[in-house]
Amino acid sequence: MRQLGISLYPEKSELSRDIEYLKAAQSLGFSRVFISFLQLIFIDKEILLPKYRAIIKEANTLGYDVFVDVAPFVYKILGIEPKNLEYFHEMGIKGLRLDTGFSLAENSELTQNTLGMTIEINMSINDGMLEQLLRYKPNSDQLVGCHNFFPQRFSGLSIDQFIETSKRFRHANLKTAAFITSLEGEIGPWPLQEGLCTLEIHRDIPVDTQVKWLKQSGLIDDIIVGNAYASMQELEMISKAFFSPIIELEIENGNGPMISDVERELLGRNHEYRADCSDYMIRSSNARFLYFKTSIPWNGQRPQTIERGDILILNEGYQQYKAEVQIALKTRPYDERINVIGRLRDDQFILLDQLGPLDHFTFRIND
Repeated sequence: MRQLGISLYPEKSELSRDIEYLKAAQSLGFSRVFISFLQLIFIDKEILLPKYRAIIKEANTLGYDVFVDVAPFVYKILGIEPKNLEYFHEMGIKGLRLDTGFSLAENSELTQNTLGMTIEINMSINDGMLEQLLRYKPNSDQLVGCHNFFPQRFSGLSIDQFIETSKRFRHANLKTAAFITSLEGEIGPWPLQEGLCTLEIHRDIPVDTQVKWLKQSGLIDDIIVGNAYASMQELEMISKAFFSPIIELEIENGNGPMISDVERELLGRNHEYRADCSDYMIRSSNARFLYFKTSIPWNGQRPQTIERGDILILNEGYQQYKAEVQIALKTRPYDERINVIGRLRDDQFILLDQLGPLDHFTFRIND
């Protein structure tokens, strides 16, 4: 089951605010929480552990799966053996995210636990570790992957690195996760955070576009907000994008051309990217057969060129192609048989490369 997640940092926050955040997210379908135990190296465990226990208890009550970040030094601070999962299980923790320092044999052995606990490993490093781990015959039902988040600006994963490392986990049939960043959240595990996302291209774009990009990649199951606190509006945007059955592309119209009722109806349909694709446009042709008797006149606009990201509807001047909906991918000459309706919202241009033949999508117009 795919999950939406949030992150909490009890060492920096008030319990009441965390509970409020948990309830708000839970009401929108969030069901996973990330907490870092690595801060035990900086803060006395007698101070920090009660905070961890309190928020984990509340998260469990609300039905969340709690994942915590651990490293070998965390076990030493807690005074327990690395094989001791009962300690975490009794706290209400569902999964352990293993930071550096654990051997492949230890990782594999931990997945064999009989407590139903999940062991999560780092997906972001392309070092062949996963293939080596699989030789130790881990219990794949209790093994998952999760990408890192990157607090330093410009340090996030490249698209190529993300795809290459994620595909390794997909090919192994393991559940995957990645982080997005709230543009309003200011709390993270470390003193410095300039956003807490997995991919660098996501650092400064709205949360719903981050979610749509990850969904369209086909490589990620769970999506987690890395920093706290996302605003209620952001949580709603994330939930809508995550649970929507098809991707919604947002059109900026502003003071541009008038959009007729027929054109609005056309744009609001579910569209399918034609399988015989072009370098110049994404084509959705099915409506041509439904609107062949409907008048769609030229809208009188004369832009010099059609540019990438322009949203187009072919008018009746294009005869049998009338009512075809297109998204421009490259610059081309303008043609009066084409009504330019508006443009994709700037941050959503990165989604064009994520759409492929036979993908489904729809539009929302921001007038």
